[in-house]
Amino acid sequence: MRNESLDFLRTLLNTPSPSGYEARGQRVWLDYARQFADETFSDAYGNCVAVLNKGGSPRLMLAAHADEIAMAVNFITKEGFIYVRRIGGVDPAITKAQRVIIHTRGGPVKGVVGNVAPHLTKLDKERKVPEMHDLFIDLGVSSQKEAEKLVRIGDPITLADEFEVLRGDVAVSRAFDNRIGTFAVAETLRLLRESKAKIVPEVCAVSNIMEEGGLLGARQIAYSLKPDVALVVDVTHATDCPTINQQQHGDVKLGHGPAITHGGPNHAEVVARLEEVAKKQRIQLQHEASSNSTGTDTDVIFWTRGGIPSALISLPNRYMHSPVELVSLKDLEQIPRLMAAFVSSLKPGEEFKLRL
Repeated sequence: MRNESLDFLRTLLNTPSPSGYEARGQRVWLDYARQFADETFSDAYGNCVAVLNKGGSPRLMLAAHADEIAMAVNFITKEGFIYVRRIGGVDPAITKAQRVIIHTRGGPVKGVVGNVAPHLTKLDKERKVPEMHDLFIDLGVSSQKEAEKLVRIGDPITLADEFEVLRGDVAVSRAFDNRIGTFAVAETLRLLRESKAKIVPEVCAVSNIMEEGGLLGARQIAYSLKPDVALVVDVTHATDCPTINQQQHGDVKLGHGPAITHGGPNHAEVVARLEEVAKKQRIQLQHEASSNSTGTDTDVIFWTRGGIPSALISLPNRYMHSPVELVSLKDLEQIPRLMAAFVSSLKPGEEFKLRL
């Protein structure tokens, strides 16, 4: 990966972007994407769009969500301990004993999620799996009054872990889900701009909000943009580590390229075009099956305004929704290449319809 792209990815990942509080991360994305776009804009709730070849046809939306799972301050005890509320799919079992950052109007406040030593719980017959309401944060203060000088109810909380290259092209970070997607759509614009080839469609790269809380931002921006076709980028579960049942969850490996999904909201003709251009570009693809939903923004984009032909491209990700998400940067680099090739394949005014 080129140094400038890697620096952008690192900054994007390390900038906190809790669901519903994405503004800081969105500014990072816009600052990068605008150098490759004809125009950029954002809407009332912070969905961001970078447009290339405005007025072209068809209108293609490249969408990914900017938000990460997080927590929020919910209650402060008389002793100054903080109890939390979940924002998105946080796993309380792996959140104990973690360092956290509370994002306040006055700036970041550090804390730790308390974890009682095993010496004090060894007499318990069974160790309880924690629920969210069991988690508490210790700020190192001794009273509610002291805590309230630092934080207030509703302040979002993220884990303190940041991006690091683990080995070779394998990297670790919290919240690869789904800044890798917003990275990929911005990089697609870069590839298209730098290629200097004629672009037929209008390309709208989108960094949308609040996916983790119910696919909310994608509904807003897809309705506003009225795209003719959409490609969605997200992560998927890499199933090549111990304890995962591949018969149940499929066979997706780290380092074997991005995955495309078949079935559900994935339009058969859009998927076929992705397979076609991947073959021409010698991009290795993996395959997943979907029933009636994908658990991604694809599920809401495809039915907007009577139906937008859509397809999902996914990056294999080990240990999703944890502070140690693991991905291959080589897999990631293939996604902008795939989407840029898809753009180049589009004909003026092309429509995607099922052949009946």
